[in-house]
Amino acid sequence: MGAMRARRPPGRHRRAGTPRVTYREVIAVREFRALWFGQGLSLLGDQLAQVALAVLVYDRTGSPLATAAVYALTYLPSIVGGPLLAGLADRFARRGVMLACDLLRAGLVAAMAVPGLPFWALCVLVFFVVLLSAPFSAARAALLPEILDGDAYVMGSALQNMTNQAVQMVGFAAGGAMIAAIGPYRALALDAATFLGSALIIVSGVRRRPAPGRDGAKPSMWTMTKGGAKLVFGSRKLRTLVLFAWLCGFYILPEGIAAPYADTFSDEALPVPVVTGLLMAAMPTGTVIGAFLFSRFVSPPRRLQLMGWMAMLSCAPLIVTALRPPLEVVLAAWVLSGIGGAYQLAANAAFVQSVPAERRGQAFGLVQSGLMAVQGIGILVGGFAAERLGPEPVVALAGVGGVTCAAVLTMMWTESRDKTARVRAQAAA
Repeated sequence: MGAMRARRPPGRHRRAGTPRVTYREVIAVREFRALWFGQGLSLLGDQLAQVALAVLVYDRTGSPLATAAVYALTYLPSIVGGPLLAGLADRFARRGVMLACDLLRAGLVAAMAVPGLPFWALCVLVFFVVLLSAPFSAARAALLPEILDGDAYVMGSALQNMTNQAVQMVGFAAGGAMIAAIGPYRALALDAATFLGSALIIVSGVRRRPAPGRDGAKPSMWTMTKGGAKLVFGSRKLRTLVLFAWLCGFYILPEGIAAPYADTFSDEALPVPVVTGLLMAAMPTGTVIGAFLFSRFVSPPRRLQLMGWMAMLSCAPLIVTALRPPLEVVLAAWVLSGIGGAYQLAANAAFVQSVPAERRGQAFGLVQSGLMAVQGIGILVGGFAAERLGPEPVVALAGVGGVTCAAVLTMMWTESRDKTARVRAQAAA
């Protein structure tokens, strides 16, 4: 395993019937390790920074609205600027885009760590820090298929997904205690250091590659954005896969109203903050379990066959909340919902295989911006409805809506796969 070279990642040139790629093989690829470690490091710092910002803003303003406004800024930049800036990953060398974004974000977060910074300046810095995550994420997502191919890409994506969920759980759980010990300003300074660490890992572990695309004059960013939208939404197959990805707006909604939902269990022995933490951790826990099982024990063709059923599973368990079950049942249902969310691995792999390599950055950027939008809108709508109907029926309605959409997408996906199979059969004949 140790002799495996990054230039020939696992998954290429494998013959039918050979064993599937393992996590050990994927981790043996040096460039993947660099992306994996760098992402985990910066994400851990981001979780700490989110808690630090919430504490800092509320401590300085005493306003829940101001605290919520700063949190909303973590969604807005990606929705507004993501589709445009993501094209940088297709215009310039992707390694260079990632390094530039890491260094710029390190400087911006370091400025946020200066005591006494005006509130408006803090909001501006938060906006640009999140804005720079769009081209960074697009470049990393577009670079990963160049490092890992075939089933190795799915295994690498699963490993990154599990790591992200685990880091979020650890970061949120330990963030409050750490900030109480070192203070919010030092926590922000630590976040700035994680961006520098990520840049150092990328420099040392990811080799240089030329900028993607054709030689000659580069199209404008606006032209690239329009071309990316036409590519993604002009193909029925890609459009269906994107809608599968955006289905998460339904099953992420419960996390946004976890606190009021926890308050419905006020007669439980556990305090409301503890119940809130358990509810928020339930789906990420299921996602880790589902990603491991789906990638490790299900063959690539079978994943595509199960994708629709798994998508319905990601929403169906939420319907049980209409019966107002006890906490244990709700937690089990949310974990099961997280397990169903593993279908995203199959959708992501199919999307990568269907997009030209030189246009992946823009395509991934559009999808990521849509993901941020549906999650933000879903949480806002859920919170608005929960104030009037209560959290239990809102979560159940999200489950009903999600299952319905997933069923429609499943029929569209099955029809698309059958059509592709017929075309291939005719071509072979």
